[in-house]
Amino acid sequence: MRAAVMRDRTLVVADIPVPQPGPGEVLVRTLACGICGSDLHALRHADKFVETTRRAGGRPMDLDRDVVMGHEFCAEIVEHGPGTTRTLPVGARVCSRPMLIRDTGPQTIGYSNDHPGGYGEYMRLSEALLLAVPSGLPTDQAALTEPMAVGLHAVQKARLQRDDAPLVIGCGPVGLAVIVALRLLDVRPVVAADFSPRRRELAVALGADVVVDPAKTTPWESWQQAAAVWREPARAPQPPPWLPGPPLRPAVVFECVGVPGVLDQIMAASPRGTRIVVVGVCMEADAIHPMLGIVKELNLQFVLGYTQDEFAATLGHIAEGRIPTTPLITGRVGIDGVAQAFEALASPERHAKILVQTGSDEGRRPSGSAIL
Repeated sequence: MRAAVMRDRTLVVADIPVPQPGPGEVLVRTLACGICGSDLHALRHADKFVETTRRAGGRPMDLDRDVVMGHEFCAEIVEHGPGTTRTLPVGARVCSRPMLIRDTGPQTIGYSNDHPGGYGEYMRLSEALLLAVPSGLPTDQAALTEPMAVGLHAVQKARLQRDDAPLVIGCGPVGLAVIVALRLLDVRPVVAADFSPRRRELAVALGADVVVDPAKTTPWESWQQAAAVWREPARAPQPPPWLPGPPLRPAVVFECVGVPGVLDQIMAASPRGTRIVVVGVCMEADAIHPMLGIVKELNLQFVLGYTQDEFAATLGHIAEGRIPTTPLITGRVGIDGVAQAFEALASPERHAKILVQTGSDEGRRPSGSAIL
């Protein structure tokens, strides 16, 4: 099969063997696969990615062997492996968490030398994790189940209380997924900050109440103003006369940048008692000043991925229109265009999410590989 392969720390198009499904697995043909920011970082910081995975107790990639990345996908069942129940027929469109359930333990798809991801024409998936794509839901939108589930999980892990006021730092795909999840759960107001005008536009389109250009206004100033204006009178006690205004609502910050230095900046600027949810994936060494967290009694919550229930719920929300995904899709490429797409995604003004299409729903390979 054809695939975009990470080989010697660069992306090339190559012919590789079609994976064979093992017991309880199915062979699927990839229909669409989103390019994740984590994939960009994994290519750029491959050695650090491998070392961090090893230190965390995972199974790191061998960079001397080929890797087919891609973990945000919608696919079509081609063949059932041995020991499968065949609940979903050949031809059914499916989504799945990017992992295999095996006797030796769970194994990743997309960051593995042995289990190719969605930048190839075919993958193998565990039948037990398959979710049928609802009829009428476009394949492109179904492929965004995985990244949108990341946002839902992050908001769930924030343990939001009634009066909490969220602030989203960074409006790339991860930050936008968090914004969508906050609106889904009716947490208001949603204040979001990003230097990119295009990303601020997308933040508004996906539900942010207030957007901030940090080059002009500090996110905390806008957050404080929004939190005061949006306070519901029935919930807010009247402040003592010697205070200038109503007390601040509790702050919950979602760090969605993943660049060294940002977390420490957030800790320095945060009010006392702030809860900080770290969603951005930083693959480089970083430094924070623990005394900032101690003096302010800050709470740091690191998050990763999602549960099976959250993944399934996200697919349902997308199908029912409760999670908008169309504004996120800003480009499409074939396998030959993956390397170019990685370069294009370096500019926040051009793209949010580029989909790799290895074939259409009718089985035809997409014509061309130009970024739209």
